[in-house]
Amino acid sequence: MTPRRPYRLAATTTAVAALAFGAVACGNGEQAATADGKVPVVVSTNVWGSVVTAVGGDKVSVKAIIDDPSGDPHSYQSTPEDAADAAGARLLVANGGGYDEFFTQMADQAPEARKVVAFEVSGHAHEEPASEGSEAHEAHEGEAHAEEGHAHEHGEVNEHVWYDLPTVSKVADQIATQLGELQPADAGVFTANATQFKGKLDELTKQTGQIGTANPDRKVVATEPIAHYLLETAKVADATPPEFAKAIEEESEVPAAAQDAMNQLVSGKQVHAVINNAQTTSPVTEQLVTTAKNAGVPVVDVTETLPAGVTDYIAWMTQEVNDLAAALGR
Repeated sequence: MTPRRPYRLAATTTAVAALAFGAVACGNGEQAATADGKVPVVVSTNVWGSVVTAVGGDKVSVKAIIDDPSGDPHSYQSTPEDAADAAGARLLVANGGGYDEFFTQMADQAPEARKVVAFEVSGHAHEEPASEGSEAHEAHEGEAHAEEGHAHEHGEVNEHVWYDLPTVSKVADQIATQLGELQPADAGVFTANATQFKGKLDELTKQTGQIGTANPDRKVVATEPIAHYLLETAKVADATPPEFAKAIEEESEVPAAAQDAMNQLVSGKQVHAVINNAQTTSPVTEQLVTTAKNAGVPVVDVTETLPAGVTDYIAWMTQEVNDLAAALGR
């Protein structure tokens, strides 16, 4: 798999962060909860922070390294303060899959802290593509863009697992288990909170799956494949030309033929919506959004971190599901 543009971590920042760990990390693996009785947890983004909060409630204190809805998360550089926060945590939660490599490097400097990595929990890292020439491969070739909505090249795995609702459910269980072992007196609270959260996820999964049922044969294109798993759950086809998606993911120049094909799909209303990563834009994606608006094709904005004023994962994802359903129901 070709990882999607991981956060850039400057060498000098890495060195300084390592020094910060050396000064702070000693003995932290054995520290108790903070003075207020809360388990200190550090997460790579506020998305996973919202999941920790849903499970931990008022028994945890959560610090999200990436907590800025207006910034470009791909340009983030960690600081010594980030390293100190991570070194003082009892639990570290990351996305993984190459997405938040800056956090992985910090976590490596805190070997005694417990860790939950969503991408590893998802099981997608171990998925094997069908061999070329096999019946499964032929089916995948014909259905990947018409049914599964897979915008990556064949055999690649999408690391944006916070849009994979079953994975989020698994992560909630893992967080509850880890918190329960760290603070056994509250283990029952963590388990109950996780069960309640997963119930809401189940309802949202059903709601998402009904989108394709209510609106069959709908197709979309995406400026980036971050909502890939959500589209799969919704049973909505992603018609994005693979060459377009690959170039955007790798931050390389989009081939003229791919860009033209994308524009024709939108301007010709051959798709029913454009799924737009509103958090990371480029002249190419901005032009595509303009083309969609001029053609009367709905644009559904998605993001990589929680929008301003939103702290609840379920509320955030429900709004995105509702936006997708409204766009495809037109």
